[in-house]
Amino acid sequence: MQVVAQVSQQRLLDRLAQLARFGALENGGVDRQALSTAELDARAWLIDWAGSLGCEVITDDSANLFIRRAGQEALPPVVTGSHIDTQPSGGNLDGCYGVIAGMECLSALHEAGIVTRRPIEVAVWMNEEGSRFAPGAMGSSAYVEPTRLNDYLAHQDARGTTVAQALQQCHERFPHLPRRARVPFAAFIELHIEQGPVLEQAALPLAVVSGIQGVRWYQVTCYGESAHAGTTPMAMRQDAMTLARRTAHQVELAMAHLPAEELRLTFGRWDITPNAINTTASQVSFTIDFRHADASVLAEFDAVMQQFAAVNVQVKSLFHHQSVAFDVGLIAQQHASAEALGIAAMKLMSGAFHDAMHLAGHCPTSMFFVPSHCGISHNPAEHTDPQYLYLGAKALAHCLTELANQSEGVNP
Repeated sequence: MQVVAQVSQQRLLDRLAQLARFGALENGGVDRQALSTAELDARAWLIDWAGSLGCEVITDDSANLFIRRAGQEALPPVVTGSHIDTQPSGGNLDGCYGVIAGMECLSALHEAGIVTRRPIEVAVWMNEEGSRFAPGAMGSSAYVEPTRLNDYLAHQDARGTTVAQALQQCHERFPHLPRRARVPFAAFIELHIEQGPVLEQAALPLAVVSGIQGVRWYQVTCYGESAHAGTTPMAMRQDAMTLARRTAHQVELAMAHLPAEELRLTFGRWDITPNAINTTASQVSFTIDFRHADASVLAEFDAVMQQFAAVNVQVKSLFHHQSVAFDVGLIAQQHASAEALGIAAMKLMSGAFHDAMHLAGHCPTSMFFVPSHCGISHNPAEHTDPQYLYLGAKALAHCLTELANQSEGVNP
């Protein structure tokens, strides 16, 4: 409670505002792509802040950052954090709140003059959004499975810059940072805005996250033949757009048996060739994002997608991840921390994926959510009541301190 008492709402808000200046847009949003100049400038600012708190800053081959506050004993650290890269027109809280709140916890410990038994670290994971380089959550996934980094190095952004080149630029910017290989964590807790409307509708300030839905990403490409829109009879057309619309509708029908509150099916990116007003399409590609908590439903969707593969329809799997159940012992500690602070907290499943979904394969992992106004995220209008941001940081500080003073790790 001494640490919680030192958590400052004003400092938290000020630091969030300072981070938002890196890559700031005129509409109030942020464009801070992974490993971009704006993101590297933000990293430099974080590193300076860490130094003022007497913390050590470490990196790794994936350019993840670890801001480490030493403990009394050389035990595996308790880790929090998130990411600071954004969507091209993103908000100021997605990912950033988890990093700044983690730093606020270190500031509170510093001001309270308390040294925990275990070290506490704030992680800044590289390229969570996946908006510059695909896939998302690149840094956290490569941390848990280091062999993945080699698979990512040749991936390019829209300008042809590879992950390898961007990583080299980052390491050259911060040559003084020591690098380390993967180390065991005692626990990982990610604090995040919900990015959905559930908490706001429930009029509750906090959620303890029980897990993350599984996700499937597919790309469907339909082939046809370009023809003149005015002269080609409908019956003689091989219109790739007509085929694509029909295929998308059939996918919807195949999953329509799911309850409406469970269905998460999105047709996101469409690419049309030649994309002309008076010419039928010769090729149409579209992406599908499907999410569900039940592994059997995800398997059913995989089987459904394979049924659409044909001579004129190509189905390609882009990304898949099974649903994740978070650690029950850590969840119990989160609820205990919320109760100790008199904060009402509900249990919630995450519909979005986060770095925590990969860390769950490395150590006991869970998340806290705070409400998102109207459920808006990935948008300059992203907003959370400052009081909720403050309560989330207090709950995180309490939980981290409790965990960092345990000698045997997370207790169920």
